[in-house]
Amino acid sequence: MNILSLFDGISCGQVALNRAGIKYDKYFASEIDKKAICITQYNYPNTIQLGSVYNIKGKDLPEIDLLFGGSPCQGFSSSGKRLNFEDKRSMLFFEFVRLLKECKPKHWLFENVVMSKEVEEIVNEQLGTKPVTINSATVSAQNRVRLYWSWDKLESPKDKGIKLITILENRDMPNKASIIGRRINSRGVREDYNKNVPLIQCLEVRRSNTTKSNCLTTVDKDNVLTSLPIGRYIDVFKRRLPFRYYTLNEYCRLQTIPENYFDYIVSESETKKLIGNGWTVDVIVDLLRQMLKEEE
Repeated sequence: MNILSLFDGISCGQVALNRAGIKYDKYFASEIDKKAICITQYNYPNTIQLGSVYNIKGKDLPEIDLLFGGSPCQGFSSSGKRLNFEDKRSMLFFEFVRLLKECKPKHWLFENVVMSKEVEEIVNEQLGTKPVTINSATVSAQNRVRLYWSWDKLESPKDKGIKLITILENRDMPNKASIIGRRINSRGVREDYNKNVPLIQCLEVRRSNTTKSNCLTTVDKDNVLTSLPIGRYIDVFKRRLPFRYYTLNEYCRLQTIPENYFDYIVSESETKKLIGNGWTVDVIVDLLRQMLKEEE
């Protein structure tokens, strides 16, 4: 079996293949981030790195049995400017479509964030199928909703019932929170669109989904832990309010990546960003088993 992984990142797909017990001969990876490549080659030195997806031609590759990837999501994400296909990174989706047509693999999987219905319809039309929506919370302690497209019929994994508190290394700050810049007027009321009101960094502990972490991103402040109860607390840094960031091991547990996978190859902050851009491995394990059960 030959694998082609586009936008391979830290090769979460390869971790999933090995965890699922799926044997493969050659693993071709398209990635341009040097730090991500270092981590992949440290763990899987036989990975064949192909560089930029723009330079890959299906005719230059052997027969590909499985193609998978998740193109950069910043243009689609609700946390960004939602430039959609006007964002050059989002245009990389069409490179996945191109190589899907050129390689004609027996199996393929495409992943991305929840996007506007208009954009999702474009993706559906290009891929010729509709996605299944899966929350990583089914297999981990992370709330991470993603869309998965494939010609194979896919279903969400069964819920393992994993709670946030169970994966924490230190449970003295058990409540999930975010640090967000808000414009709070003198009456304590939000005026986010009034630029005459200065931004204040607020620690927000929300009522929703308290047993799971927020979605891991590339920004530390999106995910913190605190001992404070549900509510909004202003001037988190100036007042030195109690909070902490997730540890690297906790990041790994939330994405179900082996804790020894990174081995201090790059800095902790860079590693966390790479993890935030990666896949929840155990979701991919379940989907690969569904897709490739005939080959077992």
